[in-house]
Amino acid sequence: MCRNIRTLHNFAPPATQDEIAAAALQYVRKISGTTKPSAANAAAFERAVAAVTAASAQLLDELVTSAPPKDREVEAAKAKARAAVRYGNA
Repeated sequence: MCRNIRTLHNFAPPATQDEIAAAALQYVRKISGTTKPSAANAAAFERAVAAVTAASAQLLDELVTSAPPKDREVEAAKAKARAAVRYGNA
């Protein structure tokens, strides 16, 4: 499940709220061990996603770096090339 969590810091354009929320959802799914909580646990699950989203957004807002922002397309191409080598699709 956590394979979908990607680095969100230092990109141009910056990470969107939807990207941050998607990463938070994946994190909560991973640590809870479920992709869809039971009705009894749904409220706690949603509160956890909201809390992780807020903490992640705050972290991304506060991080500083002197490195130039990375280009999303360039990084996606690099990841695709790594996957091709790793999985033999080259």
